[in-house]
Amino acid sequence: MKRTDYCGRIDEKRVGQEVTVMGWVHRVRDMGGLTFLDLRDREGLLQIVFLSTFQGLAEVKALKSESVVSVHGTVVSRETPNPELKTGTVEVQADSFQVLSPVENLPFYPADKLESSEETRLKNRFLDLRKERLQNNIALRHRTTFRIRRFLDSQGFYEIETPILIKSTPEGARDFLVPSRLRKGTFYALPQSPQLFKQILMISGFDRYFQVARCFRDEDLRADRQPEFTQVDIEMSFVEEDDVMTLAEGVVREAFQEIGVEVPQTLERMPYDEAMRLYASDKPDLRYPETIVDFSDILQASSSPLAKAVAEEGGLFRGILFSQGERFSRKVLDSLNDEAKRAGTKGVFLIRYQDGEIKSSLKLESGELKALAERASLKEGSALLLCAGLLKPLLPLLDQLRRRFGTLVPGYRFLWVTDFPLFERDEEGNLAALHHAFTHPRLPEGMDLLEADPLTLKAKAYDMVLNGNEIGGGSVRIHDPRMQEKVFRLLNLTPEQAEEKFGFFLRALRAGTPPHGGIAFGLDRLIMLMAGENSIREVMPFPKTTSGLCLMSETPSTVDEAQLEELGIRVATEKAPS
Repeated sequence: MKRTDYCGRIDEKRVGQEVTVMGWVHRVRDMGGLTFLDLRDREGLLQIVFLSTFQGLAEVKALKSESVVSVHGTVVSRETPNPELKTGTVEVQADSFQVLSPVENLPFYPADKLESSEETRLKNRFLDLRKERLQNNIALRHRTTFRIRRFLDSQGFYEIETPILIKSTPEGARDFLVPSRLRKGTFYALPQSPQLFKQILMISGFDRYFQVARCFRDEDLRADRQPEFTQVDIEMSFVEEDDVMTLAEGVVREAFQEIGVEVPQTLERMPYDEAMRLYASDKPDLRYPETIVDFSDILQASSSPLAKAVAEEGGLFRGILFSQGERFSRKVLDSLNDEAKRAGTKGVFLIRYQDGEIKSSLKLESGELKALAERASLKEGSALLLCAGLLKPLLPLLDQLRRRFGTLVPGYRFLWVTDFPLFERDEEGNLAALHHAFTHPRLPEGMDLLEADPLTLKAKAYDMVLNGNEIGGGSVRIHDPRMQEKVFRLLNLTPEQAEEKFGFFLRALRAGTPPHGGIAFGLDRLIMLMAGENSIREVMPFPKTTSGLCLMSETPSTVDEAQLEELGIRVATEKAPS
């Protein structure tokens, strides 16, 4: 039998017609006089009905779920429609069927209502992917990617592939290395991004480039990170920040049409310093209206021993007003205080009105409490969570508290965060690029400021944020080779090191480089948010665990000695032989 239709596409227009459908047995129901088989393919479920006179009915009743079968029959209207199914008004009355592939016992079934453990799901991903939710997610990924491709083509972009085997260059995360068989002792790296090649494409005159690019980073994983992931990578010539940001807004507007969400024509913009001051995050979730208030000046001369200790350390007092103060019981506050101290802060304190007066878990003078209440606009029923400590551990604590106890207003809240610092200090105290070394600085007083006071400089960089997630980041790039060389020096690269790592790129910059800029969207994260999932693993066909394992294919794995010998590699053991 040859398939004529997808199960999920049969509708009332096909009533009276003969069809052949193929797919997986979702479930079989023996109703006495009639036997029903729910058949599933990627387009949905279709009810097949077998009359009591059907030849081979015993074989139908014995079918196991997830067997693959082919059914031929006639489309008829259902006596009892099912409004929950796309095909709920029709069914196929079978006149023949064939088992194409029977199954053995399975560790779980896509029709199961109880969710298996993530380990079981990932080990049997071929079964997991049959679930309707994951089928829908992967289909959404395809349709959205296709929309983006069409949109960028309409805007004059070329889709150009860049190399997967590249030179190892410092970009912030660890490279995955690939040994060369032909040049033993040398290595390729898998690209963390197509950054240098897309800039070279601008130097080469292609003007507008994009790529749905596979990228690789050997870093610790979280729910929204994987060692291999996909970017929608974009670069444009003869542009400034506004040009790239306007184009990027068009990309997300087009993408979200796929789920019927209207994205504003112009997205809100917020400087980095304001985002950190009001939300303690460079990717604030604006669905929560609560903001962070600084109370350090009120308590800097306080007689409270704890306040004195915080001030002597150079610490701060910052807090958030929450409207539902009754949630903060003694038990909750004690738990929060323990969490805050484990995070490296001095603790969390509660201030609220109770019986007409201000009550505080931190011992303060009445004038200080009154000043805190006035600045926070404290009212009956609300509560101020006041956090104390050094800025670095304080920021993630405040961000977490705001999203944990804030008032969620559902929806999609987009935001541009702009004017990032160009540099920051790393753990050794050296200058490090906050984004990457190719980001153009804002230099209102000329290039001399680059070396005179680099930590005060802002970058021509911009991140697109959605509901507390960075979904895209980009910048205007350095196109002056002298400026690029200065930035390398500030990042502790000697001229020799810069030449070794980036010599090919510096030669390209000296060949006549247009002003250019771009952005890269994290496709996995974007689809995750569009699908309403909490992890990018739910929108990737074959993800890895948080320890970088593919449980299904048992990757990574060892290789035999002959392969290693051919590559000139010896694997070090934990204990060197005596």
